[in-house]
Parts: sequence; structure tokens; C-alpha cells
Amino acid sequence: MHRREFLISALSTAALAAVAGCSPGESKDGTTLTFLTFETPALTAKFWDDSIADATKNLGGVSVKKIVAPTSDRNAYAKQLQASGQFPDVLASINPKDFLEAGLLQPYDQGWLDANFLQPNGNAINGKTYIPPTNSQILPMVFYNKEIFAKNNLQVPTTWAQFADVANKLKAGGVTPIQLAGAEPWSASMPLVGLVSAHVLGKNPNWIKDRYANTVKFTDADMVAAVTRQRDLVKAGAFGNGALGVNYNDANKQFLDGKSGMYLMGSWFIGQISAAQAAGFGAFLLPTDDGKPVVPFNVGGTTSVNAKSPNAAKAAEFAKAWSLSPNNLKTLIETDGAFPMLKTVKLEDFGAKVTPVFTDCYKYVQESNTKVSSVGWVNNDDAMPPGVSDLFYALSQQLFTNDDVKAQLAALDTAWDKAVKQ
Repeated sequence: MHRREFLISALSTAALAAVAGCSPGESKDGTTLTFLTFETPALTAKFWDDSIADATKNLGGVSVKKIVAPTSDRNAYAKQLQASGQFPDVLASINPKDFLEAGLLQPYDQGWLDANFLQPNGNAINGKTYIPPTNSQILPMVFYNKEIFAKNNLQVPTTWAQFADVANKLKAGGVTPIQLAGAEPWSASMPLVGLVSAHVLGKNPNWIKDRYANTVKFTDADMVAAVTRQRDLVKAGAFGNGALGVNYNDANKQFLDGKSGMYLMGSWFIGQISAAQAAGFGAFLLPTDDGKPVVPFNVGGTTSVNAKSPNAAKAAEFAKAWSLSPNNLKTLIETDGAFPMLKTVKLEDFGAKVTPVFTDCYKYVQESNTKVSSVGWVNNDDAMPPGVSDLFYALSQQLFTNDDVKAQLAALDTAWDKAVKQ
């Protein structure tokens, strides 16, 4: 999610604990673990409470207290807690690379990964996994309003030229072509993530690894061309007026209320489309030039374990139980659009109620096709160096006012080289 930095000095250790609503350490009757969570329209406080209860029901003597990140930026908050000596025992959906240099995360044992997951190494970094590969996401998908498309005599585009034409026709028809949650860098980044994943990694799936090897640059022609396409959409008015002032929740509502024709968002947005609404919406992949489908793929998961916790063994037990809980995954399927990646449990076995939008998107996971890492989102060897994803997300906002695409990409190269000390 988006990375808004906080001033650690503004909060004392006691204040951080008060915000977290927890007191780490041993309970009188057993082990008390702290669990850094976050809340979204889909992953509510009740979801986390229920998921913790389900994961601990067979863990005798273990209780769990939530630490709720005050914003969606779990990484920044986890770093605050680290600095104040309160790094949680278990952390939800952080970026492992940001914490590996300090030796803060404990890898999962390979035998457990091999036994339980379809892609046991889907989240591996240098051969070790710090987030279980429990589910997957496609980000972004292009969600569209079927009624708006029909009223404007539009078909689902399969090439980039057709996509640009659809955007132009929607604008000419008085419809905002592409909804954008532009106020938050992480959500504003979705068109950019899609363009780079499809148009750069679609041609060279090893682009991120090559960037680590310093054999490609952000200023190379293919990257400049892909990013320029977002700048072109901005100049064409594809995102409407005031897009940078719209937050994620409001963008969701505006799209679902029929205020725009398309919405580029992670497949978790499926969970925001109710069964009653589902017939009116569809989804497709952001098109490439030649129409070849490219799936920007992310093997997801939640629980990372604090390697330095005095309760690391119990924390690992809880993290494993949370990750394999059928009830937890059923909720994630229904409310967060998660595509299950367990080896021993099929989708139908969860008993989850899903919409046709879910089914249409899930087929891209099941099919044999070109899957590439969703740029800036994966938690494996293709993850960007610490801090660079933040700058990549922010670039999507800068493209609204800065026409010098190559200079902005040169700044990313500089930041990358500094982060990896090239």
C-alpha cells in the first residue's frame, strides 16, 4: 500500500503502544503475541478478530493482540515500532526486503512450503520465503462498466490501440474514461504498474533481475515508451478532472456508482462488487500492442515472523495456522478477491460464494499464459530495493504535471543504484 513516512520523534514509545492498543510480552497464562494488522473496506476489524480466533483455536496457551497500523502504510509503521523496540512478533503484508538487511524476519521451512502450496517458492528471496504463498492477485485488472460500454457501442479492447480508442470515445461521450484513486501513491500507481508489467516485462520477464545486474535501465527506450503512455493518457483527459484528489474509498464508490467507464485496480477490488452488482461489471487485462495477453501476477500472503522475537517459535506456529486456515482464506476469497494457492484445497472446497467477476479473473490464474511479476508489488526476487517502490508509485502522480518522462525515470535509476550501492 502507499508509504507515508511518519516522524518517529513525534511519538514516544508509550504513545506508540497506546496507538497500537497492545502490550507485548508474556501473559500470565501463556504466550501473548503481537500482530501488526491493517484495515481496509474488505479487511475490517471483525475480519482480523475472527481470523485470529480461528488461527489460535488449536494453539494452547497462545493469545494474540492486534497492532493496527494507523494508515495503509504498514512498512513505515513497522519501522517506527522497530525503532522504538516494539517490532511485532507477526506482521501482515509487509515488504520483506525492507527488513532483511537488519535480520528481522524468520524464513519458513521449505518442507512446510512444499507440502502446502502450489507455488512454494512464489515469494522466495534468495531462496528463502518470508511470506507464505497462500493466494495470488492480478494487479491491475481493468474493471469496466458493461452498461456504459453498451451505451457507447464499445467492445472490450484487446490491443493498446483499441484501449486508447475506447478511452477517447468515452471522453467524447461525456464519461470519465478511467477512474483513478490518485490521492494515494499506491493506488495512483495502478495504470503505471499495468503499463510497465505488460509492455516491458511482457517482452522481458527478467527485466527486474536484469536491472539488479545493471544490464538495463529505467531510461531505456522500452521503459520510456511504456511510461509515456500514462503521460499520454493524462494529457488526453482519460482520468477526468481532479483525479489526484480522489482517495481509494471514494474512487471505488464513484466507479461502482457508474461515474466512470473503467477502473484499473488490483483483483482485490472484486470483493467490493456485490453479488447484486456483479452482472453489470466485467474485467479484462490491460492490453499489449499485439494483443498478446500478459498477466501481471503477484503471489500473495500475509504473515511474516519476527526472527528476534523471544516468542519466535510460537509466532511461527500462529503464522502457519493463520495462513492455512480455510475459514480465513474463505473470507479473503469472498471479500478481498484472493485467488487460493493451496495445494490441498481447491476453490470449490472452501465453500466461498463468488461472483462471475471473480470467475472471469480467476481463469487467468488457472490458464497457461504469460505471467510476469506485477512491478513494484511482488515479495520475491523481483521486488524492488527498499524505498524504490515508493518512488515508482509516486511517479504515477508526478506524470500529471511533469512532461519530462526520461528525467523522472533517470531519478529512479539514481535511487535504485543508491539503494543497491551500485
